[in-house]
Amino acid sequence: MKPITVSSEQSYEVIFTDDAFKEASLLAGDKKVVIVAPKSIVASFGASFPSKYLLIEVEDGEEQKSMQSFTKAIEKLAAAKLDRSCLIIGVGGGATTDLAGFLAASYLRGVDWVAIPTSLAGMVDAAIGGKTGLNLEAGKNLIGAFHSPSAVLIDQSFLSSLSQRDLKAGMAEVAKCGFIDDTQILDLIEDKWRENLSELIFRSIAVKARVVSADFKESDLREILNYGHTLGHAIEKHSKYSLRHGEAVALGLRFAAQLSFEFSGLSKEHLDRQNQILDTLELNAKYPRASWSELLEIMRNDKKMRGGRIRFVTLSALGVPTRLEDISDQQLEKCFLESIGE
Repeated sequence: MKPITVSSEQSYEVIFTDDAFKEASLLAGDKKVVIVAPKSIVASFGASFPSKYLLIEVEDGEEQKSMQSFTKAIEKLAAAKLDRSCLIIGVGGGATTDLAGFLAASYLRGVDWVAIPTSLAGMVDAAIGGKTGLNLEAGKNLIGAFHSPSAVLIDQSFLSSLSQRDLKAGMAEVAKCGFIDDTQILDLIEDKWRENLSELIFRSIAVKARVVSADFKESDLREILNYGHTLGHAIEKHSKYSLRHGEAVALGLRFAAQLSFEFSGLSKEHLDRQNQILDTLELNAKYPRASWSELLEIMRNDKKMRGGRIRFVTLSALGVPTRLEDISDQQLEKCFLESIGE
């Protein structure tokens, strides 16, 4: 597949390769390189890491996106006496590329980095776009910076190591790209999505690249990528990250579609099609209704709040996103109960 160019504060390419580490070595040249990777990735793929590179091993999952993990990692960078010509390579899922990118943005006020996403969600979403960050107790991704990588290397051979749960969870982000923009993605999901996975990945990355290139710092258009994420992030945190990001987002997508149906003109036909697609992917459909008050409070701490109001991306039709705010707590609860509350 041909590379996809992303234009932001710098222009870089998403490169499709069958040997990510060889490609990374070519990009690194003579630079001093640090690989940031979680324990599970080191256990599975560490033998393929170039031995001359410094390895910083971090925790798995969202635990690595903590201030404690960040501090330990950046102290190791400083102890190695790396200068501004170094290169950080993040190898792992979305949490790892978020952390590696934020390390790169912070160390010496900014060094180059390369993303090698190993999960489907990382490939189509987290590694693309230059958003980096950490979680706080108050909420997800409340610390961060916009700092684009020098390149993103997509090596689909990593997907063979994914569990079915992680693969399906990653498909939530793929489906989202179809809901907000490229509706042909929805056709491909409905038509044996596993056989169409390569094209689905390419099309999803293309959607994100177009949006990010038009609005790097989320002043307007890029906000559409948050469809399903306002409640999704709240559920992810509420579940203490026992749910995968995509599993939580799938619930958020169902909720956002119900809001769209009630307030943004989404037809019942399109509402049903969205939910059927999520069913086809065997993605989560219900969450305890007793959690609503806590979820609402978490959403009030979301970074997407505007002027004290919770702001949602909704749809007027599949592929046609819009915005929604000034919805009462009672209306939000009603949509929650009608869509995913059990």
